[in-house]
Amino acid sequence: MLVNPKYEHLRGWLEKLPEEFERLGEVIYDKRNQLRVIEAPDGTLVNAKRYCKTHAVNRVVYSLGIRKPKGLRAFLYPARLLERGIDTPEPIAYIERRHCGLLGLSYFVSVQSPLGHTLYELSHAEEGTYEELAEAVGHFIAMMHEREVQHLDLSPGNILWDKDEQGYHFAVVDINRMRFGKVSMEQGCSTLCRLWGPKRLTELVARSYARERGFDEEQAVTRTMQARTAYWTRYLHRGHTIDFPLEL
Repeated sequence: MLVNPKYEHLRGWLEKLPEEFERLGEVIYDKRNQLRVIEAPDGTLVNAKRYCKTHAVNRVVYSLGIRKPKGLRAFLYPARLLERGIDTPEPIAYIERRHCGLLGLSYFVSVQSPLGHTLYELSHAEEGTYEELAEAVGHFIAMMHEREVQHLDLSPGNILWDKDEQGYHFAVVDINRMRFGKVSMEQGCSTLCRLWGPKRLTELVARSYARERGFDEEQAVTRTMQARTAYWTRYLHRGHTIDFPLEL
């Protein structure tokens, strides 16, 4: 188990978390992995994610240290984002359960973000309601890429946001799939393809992103929409469903 020194006082509670997990807090996501919001003994509201067992090949790869497990990456990467001024929940702990040396279930615990919105809320947004937010999202993603951080799973649930008198505030979560290094226009626009909601919304984000990075707007929009069409076509062909009217 790895514990952020700032939360060392929770070590005893964290050691028992895997055994108590099913009885604690509130489930906010329950598919392949399960996510719970739990109040720690010191009153800290935490986000605890349980990663399911991986298939045989990845289990060996993770267990032998050939590649870091998702939960371990989620624990280690926040420091790299925060030092670049990119908001993400503060990590608390990474916990593993192994059997005969092989990785079984693993857990990542972080502070619960105070930001209360995700981009899923834009699935049925009407024109005239999302333009300002789209502009801000484009700026935020451009800022990340200019600081050489590329989130490779930029789905609408992985961008948290809120707005106050100072303006929009953003944070990224589920950051175990990241790339650090220079981000080209091609790479950057491709990461915009997973945004939900109206086609025009994605176009506005792409234009904002291009302006912020000094790219040609029309080229950026063209590349983004090509990636969007390809991604959602594949997604639907795999039998998934989406909660917004897809315009291709």
